Amino acid sequence: MKKRRWTVAAVAVMLLFTGCSFGTLKEQKTGEIEYEIVKKEEIPEKLKEEIAEAEKSEMWISYADTGNEGRYLYIVRGYGRQETTGYSIEVNECYETEHTVVVRTTLLGPQKKEKTHKKKTYPYIVIKIPYTDKQIIYE
Repeated sequence: MKKRRWTVAAVAVMLLFTGCSFGTLKEQKTGEIEYEIVKKEEIPEKLKEEIAEAEKSEMWISYADTGNEGRYLYIVRGYGRQETTGYSIEVNECYETEHTVVVRTTLLGPQKKEKTHKKKTYPYIVIKIPYTDKQIIYE
């Protein structure tokens, strides 16, 4: 009888784990997305307000602008508070898959020979792409 219980328990556990998956499946890249790095003075006012509220910590914001000038999606990646000046952000990739837009960025620290100031900064970057309702993945 004990052996039968163990067998039933083992089968139940195996059935349970066949329904689970570990990790995520990475979708295949379907194409590069042309993007434009947006100057601070060209950021829509509502988005500027959102950035100001969130900039002290890391941020991932997407903002749809479907006004008269066209339909765009603004993608913001911020790295929160840094203790000195001299930081910048590089866009490594911006591409789409069947269901998502993937944006890969890197925070670049001050160059060794660059003169920095001990002043808190909040680096972020805003890029603009044609509007899409796909999910944005930040890497």
